[in-house]
Amino acid sequence: MISPRPIDTNNIEIESPLPVPTADDAVPDDAPSLERSMTWVTTKPESPSTSNFCAPSIAALRAKSILPSTSPTSLLPVRCTPTESSRKQSSVLSTTALPTEKPVGGFGEIIVCSFPSPQSKNGSRQQEKKTCDKIETDDYFDWAFNNFSGYIAVDEVYDGPFCILSLVDNRTYKRLLYRVLSHDPTSKDILELLKSFQKILHRRELSLYGITTDGSALYTEPVRTVFPGVRHQICEFHIKKEINKSVLKAVAQVRRELDKTKTKRQKRGRPSSREEKATIRKNERIQAKIGALFEHRYLFVQKELSAKEHETLRIITKGLPELRKLREMVDEVYRLYDRRCRQRTALAKLSKLRERLKRFKRLSAVLKKMESPLVERSLVFLEDKRLPSTSNAVERGNRRFRKMQKTVYRVRTCENIKQRISLDMFRDLHLPLRSQTIQTLHHARAG
Repeated sequence: MISPRPIDTNNIEIESPLPVPTADDAVPDDAPSLERSMTWVTTKPESPSTSNFCAPSIAALRAKSILPSTSPTSLLPVRCTPTESSRKQSSVLSTTALPTEKPVGGFGEIIVCSFPSPQSKNGSRQQEKKTCDKIETDDYFDWAFNNFSGYIAVDEVYDGPFCILSLVDNRTYKRLLYRVLSHDPTSKDILELLKSFQKILHRRELSLYGITTDGSALYTEPVRTVFPGVRHQICEFHIKKEINKSVLKAVAQVRRELDKTKTKRQKRGRPSSREEKATIRKNERIQAKIGALFEHRYLFVQKELSAKEHETLRIITKGLPELRKLREMVDEVYRLYDRRCRQRTALAKLSKLRERLKRFKRLSAVLKKMESPLVERSLVFLEDKRLPSTSNAVERGNRRFRKMQKTVYRVRTCENIKQRISLDMFRDLHLPLRSQTIQTLHHARAG
């Protein structure tokens, strides 16, 4: 093995064999490649020394031309004195003839940002805490009570152990007030919400003409106390829903009674006598009717039926007159909520319908729902054409809240729920501006 020639390492000096080229220098055709260009060292006495390494030269990235190569003598250990530039973090070594820098983007750094504004420290985090302070202020109320219809809807929605009370304009679908409770709502909670709303109406000199709620008993006394004389409408949808549930239960009861009429066989195996064969055929007919009643049970609660569906209903109710009367009763219930008639006319039809239902003992469960006083209170909207018959405005907000909560995987607290609802209300506040901005951008792009 041939070892390098020993030299005095105490006195060395770094030299560049050629002058630094300029941009005007011509590049020869036979110039060597960039990787073969290197810097050589020569020794000189009386030179300080501090460090020790053996390295070839580094290619100069900013060079405008390529240096011609020189004949190498030998690669010697190099000692160099650290300078101010060598202490900085850089890929340039002090042994190069030309200054170099790091290649852009080679070390995981951000090269350029496509956004016109500086990058946010919070990223895409939603500003829930900031928007919570902007709700229930004069700025929000100015927008929410602009074109106030005078008709509201109140409802509650549950999220685990928490309850959210919402008060919404029943015609403009704007959420006006809300309360987040850590317990089940009581009449006192409803009373506090309605009194807060009453103060806002008095301060803005507005009037209330109607309130729509579900059939819960929590709203009856608070509404009478805070807004006496105001029409209180029970949601039509909730009443029909309860009646349809009772109708389906009555149909299920008929199916169970039909199943009891089946004749049980004494022995297993293939039938051998005519009586056994007749028993099997009878059981099959009963089972087919039970299956048809289950498959087409929706025909008993559907609002409108086609000619084909009427024929199917006639076939499956053959021999069951109580089910046909049940379907007629459902048609009468739907006619009660026709806006073309008055409340007095609807109440008269309701009393006649209750008398007819008393003839059928099997329909006693349905009769209990029809005897409820909530049915009369659900017909209040017939006296006011502008009073909505359902609380769909507040139910729509509740559905949006449930969908929004499905995407939140964290420990939910009362404060977090307040912030989520405030964010939803803040988005509704700026919805017209967003729509206007989007339309302007579309027109600008279309030219």
